[in-house]
Amino acid sequence: MDPDSSASAAGTRLHSSDAFRIHSICFLLMRRTQGFYTKDAGFVYRKNMGILRKLICQLAGGPRFLKQMTSDARENCENCPVSAYLARNCSQEDGLGTPASSCPTDRGTNLLDCNGCFTESTTFRNVWTKHSTSPITYQSGKIYLENYRYCLSSITPEPRIIYQMPACPKSEKIEDVLLLECPVGEVLPNPSDYKPSLVVLTAHNWLLRLSATTGEILEKVYLAAHCKFRYLSWDTPQDVMVVKSIQQKHPGAARQAGVQQSVLFVLAVFRVLPLSFIGMLELDKKFFGNSMTDASMSDSMLIVTHSTGLVRLYSFQTISEQFMLQRVDLGQEYNWNGKIGIVGKYPFGIPYNIKITGAPDLLFEVSSLESTFQIGGFPWHYIITPNKKSQKGIFHVCSLKDHTLAKNGVQEMKCCSLEPDWITFHPDSSGRILHVGPNLIKVLKLKEVEGNTELQKVTEDFIIQASRENNIENSITVTSSGRIVKNRFNSLDDDPEKETFQIVDYEDELNLLSIAAVTQIGSDGSARLDLRCNERGTRLKSIPFVESWDVTYSHEVYFDRNVVLHIEQKPNRTFSCYVYHMICSRSNEDENIKKGKGKRQFCEKLGRTFKYL
Repeated sequence: MDPDSSASAAGTRLHSSDAFRIHSICFLLMRRTQGFYTKDAGFVYRKNMGILRKLICQLAGGPRFLKQMTSDARENCENCPVSAYLARNCSQEDGLGTPASSCPTDRGTNLLDCNGCFTESTTFRNVWTKHSTSPITYQSGKIYLENYRYCLSSITPEPRIIYQMPACPKSEKIEDVLLLECPVGEVLPNPSDYKPSLVVLTAHNWLLRLSATTGEILEKVYLAAHCKFRYLSWDTPQDVMVVKSIQQKHPGAARQAGVQQSVLFVLAVFRVLPLSFIGMLELDKKFFGNSMTDASMSDSMLIVTHSTGLVRLYSFQTISEQFMLQRVDLGQEYNWNGKIGIVGKYPFGIPYNIKITGAPDLLFEVSSLESTFQIGGFPWHYIITPNKKSQKGIFHVCSLKDHTLAKNGVQEMKCCSLEPDWITFHPDSSGRILHVGPNLIKVLKLKEVEGNTELQKVTEDFIIQASRENNIENSITVTSSGRIVKNRFNSLDDDPEKETFQIVDYEDELNLLSIAAVTQIGSDGSARLDLRCNERGTRLKSIPFVESWDVTYSHEVYFDRNVVLHIEQKPNRTFSCYVYHMICSRSNEDENIKKGKGKRQFCEKLGRTFKYL
């Protein structure tokens, strides 16, 4: 080798850490063409969620599982409840991690104690209760009080205030809210766009984007003064949102003069992150039909329902291309009806840049009782109830392609209850169907008919039945006078004295079904939340609620990772929120959970005091 070249190579030799970085970058760039990284953020997230599912559903474990869990969770994402706790509480000498003084995302404080209690079971304990005269709402780990004025974290050991916004008059209250999360793999203009935020609609027609961590106003758009907007919804989740007005009404003088109002709703469509204006349009009965009663948007489809039971679908993209007057964006100067102003600024607002002048092209039409209509499955199917009162409680599963009724596509639970059964496509995107009654849950799936690839049949995947004793009641009663009375039925299927299913939900991160089962005798009702396998329906864990459950009240239950929330609304407009956290407990101390008993012990290893049940 030439000595000069050798000296040159020695002079350009990099520090070992720099060489490692360059090698790592090149190595990662080469691996990009091979697909996903073996230990990327998504991989670690999915593994940690699998670990958390095992923790929540475990009845007994062992140190071997603990070491496996901690080694897997060491490479963690910032919000992982498993790794956050391990990084804070596990010592290096155990080979389980390194201790840390605190964790800003303290989501898993109660996942385990310092003695490694994976040999015990996990359960949920009521850690916080709040009563309020204003609605209580929950969004992704945060509890909101007094019309979103107070924001509390539900993932800390006891909910604590994250931020508080100043009081506002009733004319400026928040009407509706959407949670906006950061999209993955996109370059955004502002650093604040990479953090979760809330899109709120106020009573005085302002559209605001607030920081989910501080409540600071990041963006604001003034909508209009000529109509009242009240509703927010997603057209495409985390991409396109729709702002909908209340039903339009003529002033009293116009109604007395016999002038009929043909415009029913106003829709304003926005793209989010970065926030941009797509268009605003009026929905006129002259073009959509005099029987139009409501409208919404989903997956770029304009869905219009009618009082006659008709459901009609239109392409919003086709409507915007056909009837667009001019494309405008927020902050742009625009001349509308002789007035010049800045789009999105007060008092100009946003203009009607989509003006429908004729009946749009109809994509799909179907008739259903009470305009109930759902699309899902694979291949695409829809669910309706035939448009006859006698058919109430009967559901038809039909092909979206040619309206063909699927084999075994007529689903009827034949339950005798005050509350009707309901049906929907499973939210796990598997194409399955959930049919829920007061004492029975059917999970159905579409399957290709043998010998006919064009036809699908509905088959039963699994069923879940309420726990009821098979008491045989006498249908004939003899009175004291000797008169014989025949009962038409023994009891209702949703008799509160028997276990009934009140709420059925799906936790997508843990792939678990959560089912609230309630039994009420007299004025006291007991309830529990069953966590079941989403694939087979097997019950994996039962979480008892310590508070009484009245079936006549309105209830909401949220199961979010290692937190359970129960929000209750009583008739006198009193709202209650009960928060449960996952903890470790010994099997012979389950009763102490309900009674709130426990003792405090000092851990020499970590120098901290812990409360044991």
